[in-house]
Amino acid sequence: MTCPSIVLHNGVKMPQVGLGMWKTESGDVAVNSLQWAVEAGYRHIDTAAAYGNESSVGQGLKGVKVPREEIFVTTKLWNADHGYDKALEAFEKSRAALGVDYVDLYLIHWPGPNKQSYLDSWRALEKLYEEKKVRAIGLSNFNQHHIEDILAVCKVRPMVNQIEVHPQNTQAPLRQYCKEQNIAVTGWSPLGQGNLLQHPVLVKIAEKHKRTTAQVIIRWFIQSGMIVIPKSVNKDRIVANFDVFNFTLDEEDVKHVESINENKRFGPDPDDFFMV
Repeated sequence: MTCPSIVLHNGVKMPQVGLGMWKTESGDVAVNSLQWAVEAGYRHIDTAAAYGNESSVGQGLKGVKVPREEIFVTTKLWNADHGYDKALEAFEKSRAALGVDYVDLYLIHWPGPNKQSYLDSWRALEKLYEEKKVRAIGLSNFNQHHIEDILAVCKVRPMVNQIEVHPQNTQAPLRQYCKEQNIAVTGWSPLGQGNLLQHPVLVKIAEKHKRTTAQVIIRWFIQSGMIVIPKSVNKDRIVANFDVFNFTLDEEDVKHVESINENKRFGPDPDDFFMV
């Protein structure tokens, strides 16, 4: 089963479905989840320094029978490491923990209230990109005004913005803005942290297609041109979440999925959040 890719504006291909590692316990749980995912066909793993499992991701990568260059690895710069020098140092720690020569995508995890701080961090990411230590650089949880700050001064434009997207928080205006700026969108918490799996509208579409609710949601992401990183530590669900390339939602289905939007977040609003 081959996963389609999104071509980033620098030509790098990013697989549309990845395994999210947020809240995945380090050690055997993380290693097993990653290895089950790769066996199932996933070629994209999303972690972060803040998740505390980068070294387990590295261990998992060493144990798979797929060449490193075929797996797209994303990690992120944590809030406490904002700033030019600190960001460069934090990246090296992440790279060492992951046990890789390069990272495929490096993101600033959250903007935070200090504009100069995330602009300095962005300069560090540009340096890493120029040195080919990362294949692509981007943002996470950046609202439009944050992105505008970056675009006003950057030498290298962001390639990705990873944000909370799911059918109850479709983020249509921000996604449209990113599209206009040629910034690919990755959705985190695509299943609404599990809260959407019993939603009657989604359950009905799932029954129509003889699919799981999660598969319907993931399919909606694919057809909407987004990247999606569902998290699971259950082997059967990891496999099922990747089994989404042999059915299609029709126009009516898509309308119904999007009709449940309430601009409802299960995570924090980037304008208010900066934990260190």
